[in-house]
Amino acid sequence: MASDQPQSSAPDIDSHQGVIPRHVAIIMDGNNRWARKRGLPGEEGHRAGEQAVQTIIRQAATRGVEVLTLFAFSSENWRRPEAEVSHLMALFLKALGGRVDELHGNDVRIRFIGDRRAFSGDLQEGMSEAEEKTAANQRMTVCIAVNYGGQWDIAHAARQLASQVAAGELQPEAITDELLGAHISMADLPLPDLLIRTGGDQRISNFLLWQLAYSELCFSPLLWPDFDAQAFDAALQDYAGRQRRFGRSGEEVASLKGEQ
Repeated sequence: MASDQPQSSAPDIDSHQGVIPRHVAIIMDGNNRWARKRGLPGEEGHRAGEQAVQTIIRQAATRGVEVLTLFAFSSENWRRPEAEVSHLMALFLKALGGRVDELHGNDVRIRFIGDRRAFSGDLQEGMSEAEEKTAANQRMTVCIAVNYGGQWDIAHAARQLASQVAAGELQPEAITDELLGAHISMADLPLPDLLIRTGGDQRISNFLLWQLAYSELCFSPLLWPDFDAQAFDAALQDYAGRQRRFGRSGEEVASLKGEQ
């Protein structure tokens, strides 16, 4: 289902088949604002956001998306009030425990990316168990980014290569963008075709900096709890009308398609 090829800095134009993106990444923004607009505590916004997660996972699977990556908790989120972070962790653990069986029953594989060391032992164990239980599933892969930052991801990959250089296993001049990309998170999966950000802001907030090099970007004004199946389909429709160039001119892309 998902490609096992390492991530390249310039994806092959021929890999774009049809109108459904193979890999959709989402920055789920707006839970707190959704709650404030309704005079509710922030916790209610996060609960509503968790329901939206389930809706979009189901819709992505229905539409034939192969990989769905969700930005659940960034490395910058630790700067939020301690009470909010604690609630987020508790909600995450509860949601994880309650949804794994459902996802497993629907042939969905779960993976986590990010630095897990900052989380509690119970949460780390829950993540590992979810990955192990769903490892053989093939309908769709859901990657959940937790304590993740794009800069951390690139630095982590660089440290791995630096260790090989220090051990005499790798020459510095042998380091290429393809080699570095092979050490980036989700290197065995297709690169994101489409990034969706909800909440109205138009930035990528340190998310998948390496992986999004050639992705199409879609910014929705909807707050995350309001982003439903219809909104997801609208983003896919918008994506279908775009011409992905991967650094080429429009004429070159048209010529390549004409040769197929």
